[in-house]
Amino acid sequence: MQLRRLQPAIILLFAALLLHTAAKAQQGYKRIVSLNGTITEIICALGFEKQLAGTDVTSTYPASVQQLPKVGHNRNISAEPVLALQPDLIIATSNFLQPAVLEQFKQTGVKTVVLQQEYSIAGTKKLIMDVATALQAPGKGKALCQQLDKEQQALQVLQQPRKVLFIYARGAGTLMVAGKETPLDKIITLAGGKNAADGFKDFKPLTTESLVAANPDVILLFDTGLQSVGGVNGLLKVPGIPQTTAGKQQKVIAMDGQLLSGFGPRLIQAIRELSDKLKDA
Repeated sequence: MQLRRLQPAIILLFAALLLHTAAKAQQGYKRIVSLNGTITEIICALGFEKQLAGTDVTSTYPASVQQLPKVGHNRNISAEPVLALQPDLIIATSNFLQPAVLEQFKQTGVKTVVLQQEYSIAGTKKLIMDVATALQAPGKGKALCQQLDKEQQALQVLQQPRKVLFIYARGAGTLMVAGKETPLDKIITLAGGKNAADGFKDFKPLTTESLVAANPDVILLFDTGLQSVGGVNGLLKVPGIPQTTAGKQQKVIAMDGQLLSGFGPRLIQAIRELSDKLKDA
């Protein structure tokens, strides 16, 4: 008899514990450090920008995140400036974070999530869901992916035989070409173009010989990269450029770096913009 009387109390206690756990989960993380520009963009698109305590320097979108404390470039992150921000969650991608730094994060007990990034539309949706799961907000991730689905359905890309060469520039002294299996190779293909540098993977230094041999119809750069070489006029002074079809016809496209290569929530916008520029070039 007494057991029966206790049962409602136990049920109420159990329900209260569930509500407390749910409420705690809903509070989520209060100090997030993002070590990747695309991760930062996804965090903001999911509605968690106010929880960001700091980011790496590749985090440039939305513009408001540029006011946050910076912990260095994602290619050479060290643990100290990250931990100095007292994060309760660190999110990064596996392609840049050094194992030794990751181990330092783990030793402090700070929750650290390291995600794989695949440069494709499906890969972008998966990354969004992975970030949303880490933030305990899978519903928001699903809604954002559904928005991408709608944009993708409305996307019309004209397959173009034009050869596009992406040049990573940091002044005339630092010029690299994007080969296969790079984000730039993938976005060029998605936009209907053909990567003029298809004989190697990753990035390699630009040479006059390889430039003339590739003979691109269009040269593609980040807008900051084009500025660093002195605009189109400065680019045309780079040895080999004037000998290419792109150089002779001054077919040069410049786009925002994070938009073009980030493969984040604005991916469909990036594909559409590059496709339209290729049509007009």
